[in-house]
Amino acid sequence: MPLIPVNGLDIAYDLTGPSGAPVVAFSNSLGTTRAMWDGVAAALRGRYRVLRYDTRGHGASATSDAPAEIADLAGDLLGLLDGLGVDRAHLVGLSLGGMTVQALAAAAPDRVLSLTLMATAAYMPSEASWNERAATVRAQGTAAIVDATLGRWFTPGFAERAPTVVAPIREAFTACDRAGYAVACGAIGRMDLRPVLGRITAPTLVIAGRDDPATPPAMAEEICAGIPQAELVLIPRAAHLLAVEYPEAAAAHLLGFLDRHQGATASAGAVPFDTGLANRKAVLGESHVERSLANAGAFAGPWQDFITRTAWGEVWGDPRLPWKTRSLVTLALMVALGHEEEFKLHIRPALANGVDLEELQALLLQIAIYAGVPAANGAFRWVRDTLGTDARDVPTT
Repeated sequence: MPLIPVNGLDIAYDLTGPSGAPVVAFSNSLGTTRAMWDGVAAALRGRYRVLRYDTRGHGASATSDAPAEIADLAGDLLGLLDGLGVDRAHLVGLSLGGMTVQALAAAAPDRVLSLTLMATAAYMPSEASWNERAATVRAQGTAAIVDATLGRWFTPGFAERAPTVVAPIREAFTACDRAGYAVACGAIGRMDLRPVLGRITAPTLVIAGRDDPATPPAMAEEICAGIPQAELVLIPRAAHLLAVEYPEAAAAHLLGFLDRHQGATASAGAVPFDTGLANRKAVLGESHVERSLANAGAFAGPWQDFITRTAWGEVWGDPRLPWKTRSLVTLALMVALGHEEEFKLHIRPALANGVDLEELQALLLQIAIYAGVPAANGAFRWVRDTLGTDARDVPTT
């Protein structure tokens, strides 16, 4: 995973998506990592360029035991954007991440295309309680408070209904660096962003969980009162970590908001090889691409360079068609042209880009009308050959 030195600390991040699309930067909550955004970020795949990072003292980012303020965390994000050459971005944060992006949007409003604040606050009383929590974690580790924390993060019974969702969240929390967690607690305890909310000029969406005991809806309303252009959404039956418990709902609200405030997209044109390579790996997978490059040899090397720059840099890097749409178009063309190998290559990437089996089935039925029954019949067989039991419900003649 790549690291960028920011303010004397190495910050871990990942950046994926069409090279010409606007950047959406996600900031994680206290005690989690950038993986908390997996469910939400998947909905943006191929439509926006997604930047996720681990807050200092969390995940794979470096830890400093020196006291820090929310402004310092905002400075880390700004430094990350600078290091990646991102002039302006849509900012999304939950809880501590929401505080971080609030501070950045107030301090550098010209760098923010839009602001989405989930389950967060501009002020969190009391400093003494946060200092007490920090002291407990320094002495006993985050495992000492994990049960109480998850009780606030999720609604009753969710852990039993979705153990595979909660388990990695618990694991990340208990693995969180003691000093990193404690420093962040101190920053929250000393935070008061209410006086600077009026400096935020970006369109703002505030999303709150109706049943959130940590940052209840009243705190979201306080933010909206300070940001005149803010709009508020309440997700029913949601507690604090709503992006994990209800990723579909959170993503739907976020996407609708982003699409209304999308910002300019880069025009298609010549792009660097590394940019095309990043898109190619994101869609087809690193192992396949590395194998193709390694096997190219001197003769086919220029061809690999050409398709990486042109097909994957200029075409797949053009955000005017999202990757899901490009996957459907690619699959349809490969069936119509009879290119079995290329069709099979793109099936799993299409699923990763958001195409489900129902949509794939509907696509093949339409292909039967416009490209012929024999072509579609072969495609049904190719899907079954590629997915095996994953496609057991996909019919074939």
